[in-house]
Amino acid sequence: MNHEITHNPAFAMLCVDLQPGERLVAEPGAMVAMTRNINLEAKLTTSASPGFGATVKALLAAVVRKYLGGESFFVSHYTTPQPGSVWIAPGLSGGISHTKLENGRMMMSSGAYLASTGNIDVSAKYGGIRGVLAKEGAFFLQVSGTGDVWFNSFGGVEVIDVQGTYMVDNGHIVAWTGDLRYTMKSAGGGLVGMFASGEGIVCEFQGNGKLWIQSRNMQSIVSWIIPLLPAK
Repeated sequence: MNHEITHNPAFAMLCVDLQPGERLVAEPGAMVAMTRNINLEAKLTTSASPGFGATVKALLAAVVRKYLGGESFFVSHYTTPQPGSVWIAPGLSGGISHTKLENGRMMMSSGAYLASTGNIDVSAKYGGIRGVLAKEGAFFLQVSGTGDVWFNSFGGVEVIDVQGTYMVDNGHIVAWTGDLRYTMKSAGGGLVGMFASGEGIVCEFQGNGKLWIQSRNMQSIVSWIIPLLPAK
C-alpha cells in the first residue's frame, strides 16, 4: 500500500493511498483530511471479522483496550469504492514510524498505535509490576498479524538493533519487537546510585530484535509544566 510520512520528526502526518478492496484502520480523531469517495466507519476492533461470536469478542477486547490499555473504545475503518487518499496525524507533536509485520508480533507503549492495514490485531497485554515501575502502566499494547503498522512518538524516533543487552530510560520507550524481553534495574547501580544519577529505574532489554525510542519524555514535560500552572 502506497503511503508517505511528511513533516517528521516534529509534526508528522501520514498519507495513505487506498485502492478498492483495501482497508485502513486508524485511531479515532486522527483523520486530518480525505478524498470525497472514502468511506469511514467506526468499529470495535481493528479486525474486519463478522459474526456474533466475533462481535462479542471484539466488545470484550475493546473494553480491555479502553479501560486497561488506555486506548480508544472504537477505531476508524477507511475503505473506498475507487482510488482515494486519507491523511491522519497523532495528537502529540512528534514523529510517525512505519514497520511491516509478517505473521509477527510487537509491543508498544500505551497510546503509540496510530494506524494499520492488512490482518492486524491490537490488544492490551498485562505488563505486571514491571510496567508500573517503568511508568508505562500495567498494560502494554500487543500488535500482531500481517500488514503495515504505523505508530507515533513524542519527539523524534531512533531505531536500535538490539543484539544482547541495551538499557533505556523508561520514559523514552515507544515500541519493541516480540523477541525482546526486559527487566527493571537502577541506572546508577544500587539505591544510592539510583537517586544520585538522577535516572532512577531504567529498562534493560535483552535478546535480539528492534527497539524504538523517542527523543522526548512525556513525564519530564508534565513535571516542567505543573509548577507553571496557576494555583487554585
